[in-house]
Amino acid sequence: MGLIAYLHSWLDYGLACVKMVQNREVGWLTVDRKTGEYKREQQPLLKKIKLLLLFNPLFEWIDTLHLFRWYLHEQASMEGKSMTKPSSRKKIESFIDFYHINMDEFEPSDPGAYQTFQGFFTRHHKPESRPIYAKDDARKATCPADCRAVVYDTVSQARKIWIKGSHFTISALVQSPDHAITWDNGAVASFRLSPQDYHRYHSPVSGKVKWWKAISGDYYGVDPLCLRSRINVLTQNARCALAIDSAEFGQVLFVAIGAKEVGTVCFSEKARTPGAMIEKGDELGMFEFGGSSIVVVFEQGRIEFDEDLLSVSKRGVQMDVEVGQSLGKAVKI
Repeated sequence: MGLIAYLHSWLDYGLACVKMVQNREVGWLTVDRKTGEYKREQQPLLKKIKLLLLFNPLFEWIDTLHLFRWYLHEQASMEGKSMTKPSSRKKIESFIDFYHINMDEFEPSDPGAYQTFQGFFTRHHKPESRPIYAKDDARKATCPADCRAVVYDTVSQARKIWIKGSHFTISALVQSPDHAITWDNGAVASFRLSPQDYHRYHSPVSGKVKWWKAISGDYYGVDPLCLRSRINVLTQNARCALAIDSAEFGQVLFVAIGAKEVGTVCFSEKARTPGAMIEKGDELGMFEFGGSSIVVVFEQGRIEFDEDLLSVSKRGVQMDVEVGQSLGKAVKI
C-alpha cells in the first residue's frame, strides 16, 4: 500500500469514528420487515470502534498471526465460562434495558428466574410468539432465526455484494469439495444474530438429515464490517454443517457459525442423526453466549426468495426477520 493510500485509509477511519459519535449512528442500518421502516441496530459504541480498527485494510494482516487467533479462542472460552457462573446473572437486567428486549415473548418472562446469564442467553420463546409461516405447506421455506438477513440467488452474487472474504466458497464452508458440488453457485441466505437475539435456530424446510459435521475454527466477529473485509470469517470460524434432503427444495445446506464470544455451536441430537426426519420449524440447535451467524444454501434454481428480502439485499442492506417468517417458495422442476 502506497503512502497516499495509507494516509487516506487512516483519514477514512477517523472520519467514520467521528461521524458515528456525532450522529450516534453506531449500529447498522436495517429494514424492519413488519413496518418497512429503516432503523439503526442497537450496538455499543466501543465495540463498533474496535471493529472499525481491526477490520480495516491497514490491519487485516493481523489475521495471518497464529498468536492473534489463539487470543480470540482463549477470549471466547473465558468469556463463555464466565457466563455460566451464578454471579453472571447480575448482567441480565442491564442487558435487557440496553437492547430493549421484550421479555413477554419468552418463557420464563421474569429475568429473575434465570440462574446464570448463559441460561438467559439461551432462553426459549413462548410457542405463540413465533408462529411458523404456512406450517403445513412444505413448498414454503421459513427464516431459521431472529436476526438480520440478506438473500442472493447465486453464490457469485453474494460474494459481489455481501461476503467479501477472499476465499469464500461452499467447498471452503463445508470443507468438502465432493459435498460442495451439490450447491455449485446455489442460492445463499445469510442470517446474522446479535447478542440480544434469541439464540436458538430452527429448520427452514422439512426433510431428512443426509449428513452433518462439526468443523473447528476461529472466533472472528460476524458484523458486516468483518464479512466485508478480506478475512475469510465464514470459512474460518468454528461451525457445524447439516445437509437436509427435502422433496420440495432438493438438498439444503444449513451451517451454524460461531463468532466472537461464542464458546459452542450446539446441534440437537436429531440434527446429528442421519436419516432423522425434520419438520419445518423444528429446533436444530442453539448458540451459547455471543454473536453468531447462519448460512443456508439451496441448490441452484430450487428456491424463489421473497421479493422484499431480495430487493433490500441487492442494495447491501439487511432486513430484520423473525423465526418462522416466510423466506421463499420452492421452484418446480
